[in-house]
Parts: sequence; structure tokens; C-alpha cells
Amino acid sequence: MKRAVIILSLLAAACGGAMAQSDDSVEALLAKTYAAQVHRDSIDESRLVAVYDYSVKTVDADGKAVTDAMLLAVQVGTHCTRSFPYRQYCEDIGELESFCEEELRLRFSDALLLMPSVWTGYPEGQMTVRDYILPNIFEAREEKPSIKWTLLDDTLNLCGYPCKTATGELYGKQWTVRYTEDIPSAAGPWKLCGLPGLIVDATDSKGVHHFALKCAEQVASAIYYEHSAITNRVSAKELRKNKNRVFGNKAYTRNPTYYILDKKRTLQATDMVFGAIDGQQVDISNGMPVLENAHRYQPLELK
Repeated sequence: MKRAVIILSLLAAACGGAMAQSDDSVEALLAKTYAAQVHRDSIDESRLVAVYDYSVKTVDADGKAVTDAMLLAVQVGTHCTRSFPYRQYCEDIGELESFCEEELRLRFSDALLLMPSVWTGYPEGQMTVRDYILPNIFEAREEKPSIKWTLLDDTLNLCGYPCKTATGELYGKQWTVRYTEDIPSAAGPWKLCGLPGLIVDATDSKGVHHFALKCAEQVASAIYYEHSAITNRVSAKELRKNKNRVFGNKAYTRNPTYYILDKKRTLQATDMVFGAIDGQQVDISNGMPVLENAHRYQPLELK
């Protein structure tokens, strides 16, 4: 209940105004870990900020059905769109202090969902994706996806907006989305985009992944791109392949750091931050919580 109150209060505030090696082993993921040295540039300014609820149906280590959820912010600028954890957006606009107890709770939710930050249109015509495979941060660039949407005749009202329906395929998954032309933006959550209106709702064909718009407001806020010394640049194909391989392993749910052979030594070499939730110490390595257990990974990208 406490976590729900924190999320709702933050939402109200916002809406009221070198894996580049050819080595294919998991050890290659741990080849480079740097001290955190981050600076950021404002690459655009939002004219619209949309907040989505992202949920994933999965199972825990015992096979019990669970649904994980987090909030996602989408900043829509003049030439760039950024989709990233809402918790980080709140930090950017000064609504949340980094590594306070409330922020740590949200950060753990983000870690369960494994949602990357995505800059669409940065650089121009491309997409930049930043993702985590503990203890490292990886970044890939690829061409902006051109989704072949099929526009359907059915309509309905969602989140107070009249919506139309479209279907399309992205990275091996079929999606059904609802979009509203009342908000003339081709943006959407994650990498879903390219329709004649803002995406309001999106579900994959198996009903595992679901994005639902909670609010959309005209908000001017800086769209940042962070430059980080702990980022390893790789190809989009490499990132997709290794993320699915590491998190898709059966050992992941009971031991999320199974692939780190010397866990203590490896994590000590990173930029570690220590906090507390309900009096219990939590470890943050290069910005990522060190999970003790996890849920079965449900990839957004199959190919």
C-alpha cells in the first residue's frame, strides 16, 4: 500500500503541470566495469509528457503466476522522443531524490521489469537504446523501426480519448494497439511508434506485455542524454541476443547474479551505492539494484 501511495503522489505531481568483443560467453559481459562518471546534455525539450503503466504477466521461481508493474514516462520533443522509467523522469524534474527510500522501492520495481531507456530520433533517423546487464550498462544504436501497421475499423474510448485500432509486428511479436488522433503525435511507449496519433494502449498477442496510458499533458521538460563512462557500446543484435540469453536462463529466477562468478569482487569494482528499505540494506551497482530473486524473464524482443 505504501508503494502505491508513493507512485500515485508522484504521478499526480507530473500530470498536474565492452561486450563489443566477438566472444559469445557470459564472461564477455563482465569484461569492462568503470567508475561512474556521468554528465548529461539536453538534446531536446518536451512538448508532451505521457505516463504509462507497464505490466508483465510471468511466474516466480516456484511457478506461481505473478504480474510485475512499473511506470514509464515518454517525453515527446520536437525531433526526439525518450521512453524511460518514470522514476528517473521524476528525478530529472526534481520531484524525487535519488536513492531515498521511496526512490529505492521504485528502482527495485524497475529492475524486475528490465525496461531500457529508448531515445527515438536520436541521432536523427536512429534509435538509441540503453540497457542493464548487471553490473554493466550497455548502449546500442539502430535504425528507427518502420512498423507496418494495419489500421482497423473498430473504435472505442480509453482514458477519456476516442481511440482507433491498429495491429503490427515488432521484433518477432504481434501487437494490437489503440491510438488517439486527439493527441497528434506518432509517439508511444518503448519502441512502439509511427501511428497518426499517440498510442493509448498496447498489448502483445499473448497478453503478456501491456502498456496503458495513465495521463498525457503538455509539459515542457528537458530531454536528457546521459554520457556515462560505465556504458559499453554494442550492436543492437548483440544486446538483444545477450539480454535474452542471460535473463532467459533457468537459473535467473532463483539467483539473478548466477552469471557473475566472483560476485563480491566484481560488484566491489563497480560504482556501489548502499541504501536501506525498512531498515534493510540494499545494494545498488552502477545504478542497478542487486536482486536476490527474480521472476521469469519475458522478452519484449524475440529477434
